[in-house]
Amino acid sequence: MASSEIEVVVSSPSSDSKTPHQQQPPVVDVFSASAYGDFEKLRKFVEEDGTSLSTPDGNGYYALQWAALNNFADIAQYIIEHGGDVNAADNMQQTALHWAAVRGSIAAAEVLLQNGARVEAADINGYRAVHVAAQYGQTSVLNHIVAKYHGEFDVPDNEGRSPLHWAAYKGYPDTVRLLLFRDASQGRQDREGCTPLHWAALKGNVEACTVLVHAGTKQELAVKDKNGFTPAQLASDKGHLQVALFLSNAQRAQRKHWSDKLFNGKLRQIGYAPILASTIIILMFIFANSIIAAPNLPKVTAVVGLWGWAALSLAVASLVMFYRCSGDPGFIKRSDNLDKDADAEDPLLNIDLNNSSVWVGNWSQLCPTCKIIRPVRSKHCPICKRCVEQFDHHCPWISNCVGKRNKRDFFIFVCLGTSTSFVSGAVTIQRFWTAIHLLHIEESWIRYVVVQHPGAVVFLVFDMIIFIVAVVLTVAQASQIARNITTNELANAVRYGYLRGPDGQFRNPYNHGCRKNCADFLIQGYTDDDEIAWPPLQQVGS
Repeated sequence: MASSEIEVVVSSPSSDSKTPHQQQPPVVDVFSASAYGDFEKLRKFVEEDGTSLSTPDGNGYYALQWAALNNFADIAQYIIEHGGDVNAADNMQQTALHWAAVRGSIAAAEVLLQNGARVEAADINGYRAVHVAAQYGQTSVLNHIVAKYHGEFDVPDNEGRSPLHWAAYKGYPDTVRLLLFRDASQGRQDREGCTPLHWAALKGNVEACTVLVHAGTKQELAVKDKNGFTPAQLASDKGHLQVALFLSNAQRAQRKHWSDKLFNGKLRQIGYAPILASTIIILMFIFANSIIAAPNLPKVTAVVGLWGWAALSLAVASLVMFYRCSGDPGFIKRSDNLDKDADAEDPLLNIDLNNSSVWVGNWSQLCPTCKIIRPVRSKHCPICKRCVEQFDHHCPWISNCVGKRNKRDFFIFVCLGTSTSFVSGAVTIQRFWTAIHLLHIEESWIRYVVVQHPGAVVFLVFDMIIFIVAVVLTVAQASQIARNITTNELANAVRYGYLRGPDGQFRNPYNHGCRKNCADFLIQGYTDDDEIAWPPLQQVGS
């Protein structure tokens, strides 16, 4: 791969002009009037002075381009109606639609396209409007062009780079997500043999790399450019150690021996649920035979028998809840028929109006794998290969995700685990203590217990481990339930825009107070995401 970086070559007045929000210089011609949205002066220049709107300025730029850049849709319409050519190109062969894509000027782009702007017009570098939108991270205008006007979203430029290459290179994960949602090719190689993942690795764009790897086939990890570099090697060469480590680990998982693949593949999908279930059953058997009914321990009193029966009952209840946890955690239905019906409406057409109960303006709601628009608090689980509503975490010990529909069952399960291990541990210690005092054991009590009751010792060790883990899980889950926040949100709060207030500080819009949060969770099993405690903010998370 060439050591030099690819450059965005877009003739844009963004560096040469002031925006309408800045102090404006005097409006002296149709170009400045169009750039600053001065409709009255524009009309004066055209209707009274007879100035043409079809000729460029000294730099070869057209008045329509300036209006499009700054999203003055009414002025763009006026220019077109008074002789402006909607497809006029400057010295770089860029049209007004290219300029509209620079700043995501959807209203102006709509006017241009309705008046015959060519979606596939390319400049001297082969950049179309979709390339420019990807270069500047203007996801909304890119979606508008593709969804409503069927712009080609995977077309290469003169160097063989698609919009996905550009979005990955510039580090716009939302744009990457949109293009992958539409099945843009991850395996396309440009003239230097580079895939989008190469370009994301070159710039050290962690999130773009993450989205590409999770949504890809993993074959892209091994693709080499013309200089023989894989994406991981390229990231390492450029000093992006975090990206290099992530890509190397992902690539290493692909190259493992068949036996490793067996254990990390099938066993990973099966999880540790069979192990945990077997452990619980075996410990129940040991408890009943080596502690409650042990012949060399004192006779069981009524109180000890009652607590022993309670411990076994709690263990059985734990198994029941363990089974319930294996149910549907809140899998979101996939759009399996997407793109199969050519006449079906594009699922992202007028996305701000459709699916209003789900869509809140966050492009991270698009799942490139499941091809769905998912609720805000959802997440795609790479192990279950499904999107889960109100995703909390994937628990290998239940071989399932914890989400909206099974989180209450999971919480009850860990509470029962805590209670069972505590009661059974207390009964075990009481039985040992009674035996040592009633039988007048003169030797070391530790030696006596280990030699005379090895099964009980094994039980007690495992019981303590389970107790510690269960207590930690119970406390953590109870704290999150009280605040109505998930494990995933706590771990990735910096990535989710809806968890930040206007000052940029953490703010959970779903926290209605401990009492309501707990009541909703215990009664319904989940909380209603349509009810938010704070005014909604623009969603910029990922």
